[in-house]
Formats: sequence, C-alpha cells, structure tokens
Amino acid sequence: MASISLDELLKLPAAERIELAMALWESLSEADREAAFSRWPWQAAQLDRCWAEHVAASGSVIDRVLGRSS
Repeated sequence: MASISLDELLKLPAAERIELAMALWESLSEADREAAFSRWPWQAAQLDRCWAEHVAASGSVIDRVLGRSS
C-alpha cells in the first residue's frame, strides 16, 4: 500500500476529504467510538446540568433567540 502524507490528504477536494473522514469513522468499532468520547465525571455532571436547564426552559430555543414569545 502506498504511503500518503497528511499534507497530501489535506490537498484533496472537500468531497473526497469528507468521504475519507466518514470511511475512517465507520471503520471504528462501537467501543472505539465510545472511548473517543469518554469524559470525566465533572464533565458528565455539567452536561447533565445544561441538559436539565434546557429541558426546564419554557419555549423553544429558537423562539428565545429570536425574541419571540412561546
């Protein structure tokens, strides 16, 4: 197999880089994917707090951003 440098890969057209990225992602096992996104307990707690705030907030996020009443 020919060796291709990262610099060469970065010169590929966007569509080919996306295809390559997707192929690489799909080549990972579920365990590899989970391990790539592991987080510290304090990070998980922060995400839980943010999610709870989002769920508890009245109205849609888009309405609040646009200043519309829900």
